[in-house]
Amino acid sequence: MKMFGRTLLTLSLLGAMATGVQANDKVLRVYNWSDYIAPDTVKKFEDETGIQVTYDVFDSNETLEARLLAGKSGYDLVVPSNSFLAKQVKAGVYQTLDKSKLPNWKNLNPVLLKNASASDPDNAHAFPYMWGSIGIGFNPEKVKEVLGANAPTNSWDLLFKPQNAEKLKACGISFLDSPTEMIPAALHYLGYPVNDQDKAHIAEAEALFMKIRPSVSYFHSSKYISDLANGNICVAVGYSGDVLQAKARAQEAGGKVKIDYSIPKEGAGSFYDMVAIPRDAANVENAYLFMNFLMRPDVIADITNNIGYSNANAAATPLVDEAIRSDPGSYPSQEVMATLYAIPDMPIGVQRVMTRGWTKVKLGK
Repeated sequence: MKMFGRTLLTLSLLGAMATGVQANDKVLRVYNWSDYIAPDTVKKFEDETGIQVTYDVFDSNETLEARLLAGKSGYDLVVPSNSFLAKQVKAGVYQTLDKSKLPNWKNLNPVLLKNASASDPDNAHAFPYMWGSIGIGFNPEKVKEVLGANAPTNSWDLLFKPQNAEKLKACGISFLDSPTEMIPAALHYLGYPVNDQDKAHIAEAEALFMKIRPSVSYFHSSKYISDLANGNICVAVGYSGDVLQAKARAQEAGGKVKIDYSIPKEGAGSFYDMVAIPRDAANVENAYLFMNFLMRPDVIADITNNIGYSNANAAATPLVDEAIRSDPGSYPSQEVMATLYAIPDMPIGVQRVMTRGWTKVKLGK
């Protein structure tokens, strides 16, 4: 899954890359996304356990996957996004978790665990670290000008009803350029399962997009961040983290452009960054200790407070800064969370069907 605002940064908290890694009672090697942990998280763990942590970072799921699939990754803990995790689990990349070694598992949010299990049945190989949703970012003032005070900003009707999309065209609409995320959204709106493999139903989802295609400004998975912040578009279907980032940029620029984020009442997609132990990990027991450490409410709340992403630890929520946990885009209510679904891992053949159909949608023919 795309992660937001991350630039490639290679660092090691020990100041050196280890080679020829062998098991060591006091060593742990972690591979995570850049800018995705609090500044003192690792030091706290080292101080408490005496274990020395080498902490390296990556900027894309593809980078991590290439390392894992090549074998001998050299890491004891990694953080793949759930859509990649699903493929990697099938390839036998990860160890099955011994949850008896994770007493803090009880702190995890059961709703998010259930959603994440779509990529990893029974949460057998990983647990969710941070997460987000795929919803609607919008400029409330511009949308009100076009559709009036009763604009359905809390519903997919805002965009999937052609009469609304046609009016919003004047101020700009964008969608993610991602058939594996957008087609399931349309399927869900039409009342079909998000993992529906029926070609006729997928064709209906594509037809829904074709009806509104003349009103869509573009399909892109990052351009909308700056365009929302600058007021160049008024509605964007995007990732919660991106929209909140656009909102922050707009506020930093003086707050003239207002941006809100909505999780449609019909339900929306969700994504999860997962923590897992590679099959070839050398320091497994230390990996379990760090996993359990990350499941501590005080530890994970501090990480959220530093990086701004929502964590998957229910017990940590009271410790998260008020500004973050009171934002319904970051911390939805239990009722809203119950409407979220995980992006399905479709068979290759179905993905090809979706991709071909999506190309037609983008071309408008």
